[in-house]
Amino acid sequence: MGKMYLQPKITGKSLTAKIFASGQLTYWKDERDVPDVMVAIMHYPETKEHPSFQVTLRVNFVSGNGEKSVTRFIGSEGIIEMGDNGFVISNSIMSKAPGIGGWDALNTYPEAMQKELLKQYDQKYSQEERQQPIKPDTKYSAPEGYDEHLEHFVNFFEGVRTGKPVVEDPVFGFRACAPCLACNDSYFQERIINWDPVNMKLI
Repeated sequence: MGKMYLQPKITGKSLTAKIFASGQLTYWKDERDVPDVMVAIMHYPETKEHPSFQVTLRVNFVSGNGEKSVTRFIGSEGIIEMGDNGFVISNSIMSKAPGIGGWDALNTYPEAMQKELLKQYDQKYSQEERQQPIKPDTKYSAPEGYDEHLEHFVNFFEGVRTGKPVVEDPVFGFRACAPCLACNDSYFQERIINWDPVNMKLI
């Protein structure tokens, strides 16, 4: 899956428990056997650090979008979109009251039932509760002149020279890449791969 891997700093040891990938050779039909288009679903189980969630990875080696990639964390109140030198938090908070009419099955009911449902809705929710809260977006940028690659190598060489513990040690690296390597196993074996993140082995 190329560079598309998850940082254990975000999820701790609880990396994926279930991994499924599907793909195909769409463009590079030159006798290679690894797909140039692939999508993977990784299911993260609930832990004391976080609730259950899923991660979807997509790769397209001949994308009409060019050499662009994006990482998004999508939650119930908005999106965090990661960039090369920062990230943006875009907010989309639902109103306390659920919507009614227009897009649901309300108008498929008999007229008398529709009126009764609307009456109950009006009694239960105020006009304020029906309004979607507005929260401005927030943008975080790295300081001018900051180079993440330089910082990465500075930390590495300092660890080698002084013995200072580094965050991205071999265990970190293995936990970061193993789930994506399992995507290839899932593709070739055409089955769900179960990964034990604590003991770092396939189940």
